[in-house]
Formats: sequence, structure tokens, C-alpha cells
Amino acid sequence: MTERSDTKKTEYWPSGPVSLEFIKDDSFIVGIKGPVGSGKSVACVNKIMRNSRVQPVASDGVMHSRYAIIRNTMPELKSTTMKTWHQWVPKNVGHWVGQGPPTHTITQKAVWDGDRLVTPGLNIEVMFVALDTEDDVKKVLSMELTSAWINEAREVPKAILDGLTGRVGRFNPDIDNPATFAAHPQVMMDTNPPDADHWWYYLAERDQSTPFGRQMLQSMMEAEQELQDAGLLDPGQSLYSFHDQPGGTSNLAENIDNLLPGYYTRIKAGKSQQWVSVYVDGNYGFVQDGRPVFPEYNDQIHCQEVKPIPGLKLCIGLDFGWSPAAIFGQRDPSTGQWRIYSEICGEGMNLKTFADAIKAHVSEEYRGLTVGKITGDPYGDRRDPNDAKSRTTFQMLKAYKINAVSSPDKSNGILRRLEAVRQPLIRLVGNGEPGLVIHPQCRILRKGMAGGYRYERKRISGEEAYKDDPKKDHFSDPADALQYLLMGGGEFERILDMGAEPIQADRFEPYTVMDGVM
Repeated sequence: MTERSDTKKTEYWPSGPVSLEFIKDDSFIVGIKGPVGSGKSVACVNKIMRNSRVQPVASDGVMHSRYAIIRNTMPELKSTTMKTWHQWVPKNVGHWVGQGPPTHTITQKAVWDGDRLVTPGLNIEVMFVALDTEDDVKKVLSMELTSAWINEAREVPKAILDGLTGRVGRFNPDIDNPATFAAHPQVMMDTNPPDADHWWYYLAERDQSTPFGRQMLQSMMEAEQELQDAGLLDPGQSLYSFHDQPGGTSNLAENIDNLLPGYYTRIKAGKSQQWVSVYVDGNYGFVQDGRPVFPEYNDQIHCQEVKPIPGLKLCIGLDFGWSPAAIFGQRDPSTGQWRIYSEICGEGMNLKTFADAIKAHVSEEYRGLTVGKITGDPYGDRRDPNDAKSRTTFQMLKAYKINAVSSPDKSNGILRRLEAVRQPLIRLVGNGEPGLVIHPQCRILRKGMAGGYRYERKRISGEEAYKDDPKKDHFSDPADALQYLLMGGGEFERILDMGAEPIQADRFEPYTVMDGVM
């Protein structure tokens, strides 16, 4: 089945059997993954319209529903998601408001014969929300919705999915009538294939090979069993399900009738094998996009199974924010080599949860070692300017038994921080060993060092240009934590001794080094 080119855009035919099953799927969490051009986003648009027509009828004879459509940034929301939506639901249908947040309301009057309802009406409210700022995230996590759609889910933190599961199914147009709560509330998602370290992979493939995957899967399966035992899931219905479209060159490829003949052959031209595997064949994988921040990093050289040095204090680097990260390592005093052992990358963790995770990690992984210097983002020294009684991040961490200090470069200059990592990468120590090695278990940090931590391309026609600062995403968080670890561990002083970037004395404040208490 395909979208018919000889009909109006308001008539939709699913682009293939996988798309059809996805649209019909009433699972609480439901996702569809496939290659580019396979009709995933269009299927989500029409799934929303289909779901709006199976909602309970309120006392006014209307089926009311409210949806949030979510993308990681506003530019991508406007340039892709909204355009796809308006191809099927034009702005002149219903009422479109382009600001704060952009909202499309589609209405259809109920038809009555006296007191008898002949045809229910519709009132569909669709809000478009980006995740550019923490305020945007808070807005998403405070909505009362029928269902939600996460567009290009591989770019969205797992914490957003977690938060949305508590927001869908809460919209009710008749406050005093529980029967008008949403029918089949859902978080629906679509994506091009993510990396095999992504939360999507663990859920979709039901992979329990890592502690992260095991914890997610066990909690999902326990909840699913509990709902089935209580009769709150239909027979055979899953709490969560994922649909995988065939590759673009497969005989079973979807949406082919709506693509230019030879589409996938053309887009393969000049691309790497890994790019083709992900975007054409629809396989899980990592594709480097943009310019790597650390082209000096070579995973075959810098990735080594190193063990902690007994009797030597453990150093920790911290990055704060919505997705905090901690990097754990030591500097071998005999060679000067930095040895990075492990990472914590926490999506949506509050500060206390992050502190508890650090203490538990140290207790489990580094028994017998003393925690030495813990260095973090200088922004952790800032207070809320609107609250005289507010405490800094470092003060709150100390209350949680973690004595962390600010990076010695109070200006937090990105060039110095990058140089603090770059110099050990290119430095040879001992018997020709690299000055920085990273344990294989630091999977996200290694992916970042290998190109995930990158400068994005600028949109300049005919010119290869990149933005000045690295892209902020889940790769940047552990990369920043590594920078703070090395800055606090002596690389900042080494940079100053090299004469890099003349500094002004008044840009720095005295600080006291304190060992971590755990």
C-alpha cells in the first residue's frame, strides 16, 4: 500500500505493511525505525489523525484530543517536522498559530438530530515543541496530553521519553467524567537507525547485555506483566513495541512508489560504507557527521584495557546540566600518562541522583582507592541571581558528601579545555605509549572522541565551514567532563607553562584543592 499520487494529500495509504502495523499498533510506547525516505514521519502524522478518531465522545458530542510533537531543536522542527505535518494538514485547515509554542487546532462540528448524536465532532489540538533549552524541556514535562510523537527519536534523550510516559493519557475535556480520558494513550516515535549504544536499541532489541539495558528492560517487562495481570492490556497487547522497516534497496522496501526511480542508488554515491549501512540499509550504526573535535584520537591506539593503580588517588571530572556526566581516571606519576577507566552519563538526572550514582560507582568499581580531586564546570560556582538564599552546585554536592571544586580556568575557555585533552593525546610517554588512554568500557566517551563530539557544519552554500563551538549533545557531556578532569589534574598548568593564550590575572580567583569525601 502506498500514498497515492493521484489523490489529494488528505487521502493516505500506508507506504507498506510495516507502516500499516505501526499505525494500527495501540501499544503505550510504539516506535518505527527505517532508512531515509521510507515514509516514517508521514505514518506518524496519519497515526495522530487516526488516533483522534477513536477517542471517547465528550458531553458536547465532540472527540477531544491533544498532542505534542517533539523534535530536538527548533530549526529542525520548523524545517522538517512542521513541513511534513503541513503537507497533510495544511495551515488553512482549522486554526494555525505559529508562535509559543506553534499550535494547530482542527475542529469538526458534531451532527445532532434533536438530542440524538448522529456524527461525533472533532477537536484536535497539536502543539510543536523543541528541546533547545531547559525551559522547553520543562514545558514538555508539564503538559497534559492524549498522546505524543517524538520525531527523530535518536536525537532525543531517554529522559524525555520517560517524562512523556507520565504526561500522555492525562488530557480530559470533561473533568468530572473519567470516561472521557484518552483512549489508547501513546508515546509514538520514529527515527533513522541510531547507534547500538542508544536507548532505542536496548528497548527495541530487548538487549540486556549491559547494566543500562538490563535495568530498562526489567522495569518495562515487570510493568507489562503487572498490567496484563490486572487486565489493563488487551489480549496480546504489549506495553511497548518497535517496528523495523526493510532497507531501501530491499525488495520489500517501503514508500518506493513515492520516490524518484533510483533514489537509493543516487544517495549512495560518494558515501561511506557505514553511511550507506545506516541511512540506506536501515542498520544500527554510528555515522560521523561534521568535523571531529579531536582528530588526533585513534581508537586503536588510545583505547586500552588499563587497570587502576593501587595506592594512587582517583580523579573525577564532572559536567553538570540536564545530562550530567562523570569521568573517572588517574595520572600515572611514573610516566605522566592519563588513564581513563569509566564513565557515568546520566540523562535527566537531578543533582542528588547524580551524586548518589557517583558514590555507588566508586564503591562498586574502585574499592580500596581513595578519591582525590574532583573537578567540575566553573558554572557550578554560580548562584541564582534572583534568589539570595540559593546554593551553588558545588555547595549542594558537598551536602551530598562530594567535595568538588571548579576547574582552575575560571574563564572556562573552550580552547584551553580542548588543549588540555589534545596535548596528552599527541604526547608520548614511557616506552612510546600515548599520554592518554581510555578503557573500552567508556563507550560514549570513545564514540565522542572518535567523531561524535564534533563541530557542526554551517549552512553556507558551496563552502566547507563549521561552527566555532562543539555541538552540545550526549557526546559533549562526557567530553566536557574529561576536559575538567584533566584541567584539574595539572594540564591547565602545563598549558600555561607552554605560553598558550596569554591570560589576565584578574580573570582568576584563588581556589582550594579538597579531596573528595565519600
